[in-house]
Amino acid sequence: MKCVFGLGIDLGTTYSVVAAIDAAGVPRVLDNRDGESLTPSVVYFDGEKPIIGSAAVVAGGVTPQNCIELVKRHIGDTSWKHCTISGTQYTAEQISAILLRRLADDAALALGQPCSEVVITVPAYFDDARRRATADAGIIAGLDVLSVLNEPTAAALAYGFGRGATSSHVPATVLVYDWGGGTFDATVVRIHDDEYTVLATAGDRNLGGFDIDNAVMLHVDSCVVAQGGPSSLDSDVAELLLRGRCEQAKRALSSVPETLITVDCGAVSYPVHLARPTFANLTAPLLRRTEEIVAEVIIDAGVQAGDLSVALLVGGSTRAPMVSRMLQRVTGVPVRQDVHPEQAVALGAALVAASASAARRGVVSREYKAAPFAGQHITNRLVVHDVTAHSLGLIARCSQTGAEINSVLIRRNTPLPAQGRQRFHTLAENQREILVVITQGEDPDPRYITIVGSARMPVPPSEESVEVEVLIGYDEQGLIGVRVADPHTGVPLGEFSIDRQANVDVQEIERMRQSLQTLNTRK
Repeated sequence: MKCVFGLGIDLGTTYSVVAAIDAAGVPRVLDNRDGESLTPSVVYFDGEKPIIGSAAVVAGGVTPQNCIELVKRHIGDTSWKHCTISGTQYTAEQISAILLRRLADDAALALGQPCSEVVITVPAYFDDARRRATADAGIIAGLDVLSVLNEPTAAALAYGFGRGATSSHVPATVLVYDWGGGTFDATVVRIHDDEYTVLATAGDRNLGGFDIDNAVMLHVDSCVVAQGGPSSLDSDVAELLLRGRCEQAKRALSSVPETLITVDCGAVSYPVHLARPTFANLTAPLLRRTEEIVAEVIIDAGVQAGDLSVALLVGGSTRAPMVSRMLQRVTGVPVRQDVHPEQAVALGAALVAASASAARRGVVSREYKAAPFAGQHITNRLVVHDVTAHSLGLIARCSQTGAEINSVLIRRNTPLPAQGRQRFHTLAENQREILVVITQGEDPDPRYITIVGSARMPVPPSEESVEVEVLIGYDEQGLIGVRVADPHTGVPLGEFSIDRQANVDVQEIERMRQSLQTLNTRK
């Protein structure tokens, strides 16, 4: 297969997928070097040598302390580090970069040529720090990151391409229900020709298949203990084995009504039967949480459930029959898996990568015909309108009470790019600077929002209170910039991009990249 332009990478919590546009213009998933379409997002350190994917899963079953899973849940968190047995520490960005480098190398093997231009997907509910950290991981891996794309938007692109929505000229309003290994997102997208407009998005970055596995594990472990066996949760190795068996049982219940989980403890085996009704009861709180988010996003999108054209299932956790039943009940529209639930995100990202790469090269008129889908094409005219996943504001002090409040300047689900501005006054005479603290979140109480960055800005000293105007902007990728100006003259007092307090700086990126190159040399 020959790659036309760019790679789409779904950097998942539990599995990652890579796709590219073939010579016929069709997005295709690329198998890794092991012949698998899904690469486990797992890194195992054999000394200082990283092992990635299925081999890492096998090795981790022996020495789990050398194995890193679910790193996506930690990306953007400077307090999280993995320390190898030899004492080397790795950040979540470095681990993610190791994964990305392996994914790109495997793609090069499948394509017969290297391709460094990539679009990497993230959960729609990722905040600024996590989006930036994901892009940083791509840079550390030596990749040219064209953009960071929301996963539900990517899935909608794959659906629109595959179903002919872009050629029918009939708008479709799609609910994307994206329940993956570590995160959940619900997004309403309107598709019309080559234009994809996100109306609203909501989600939970700590709600995924991992949490389903936890619920099943606790149940199975309690059943084993009730039979007189030991708890598997007291041993890292035993817990890892139990998690693997519970994940297999979860997948089996997608096609059979009951399955058997056998827990081996020395010479004794403890059987636990797991039926769909029990599984549904165990995971009901998690499913209910996704239902609440779906109801919220439909309201935020300004549509009625009956206005939807289809509910699209994305992510491995959607294979459970209870998900389809719930969505059918809530929306009353067809629930579809037209695109492979674990491949849709990467396929959509490949479409954006092709469009962005074509635009970069000035390719305007050429169309890449997609034989299986009559009339489908990919051009750099592909347009995606996204929205803000979080409200954006700053910390101010109330003039009446003196209490600090979160002053929201851009509301959640505002179309991107977005700007918000507001005027404020200094607190004291002859005040020479102000502290601008940028927040994400809707609650007026600063205790319940996220501080994403801050900077000190000079103000002209005056015997009276000075008025300043703060302008905050989200760009097309949801990244944040801030400007402070004199509201009367328009003279800027200062501007900054968000202080990357949850990420690494440019020098650190270069150091990490050199470290990754050293690891690659050792392989």
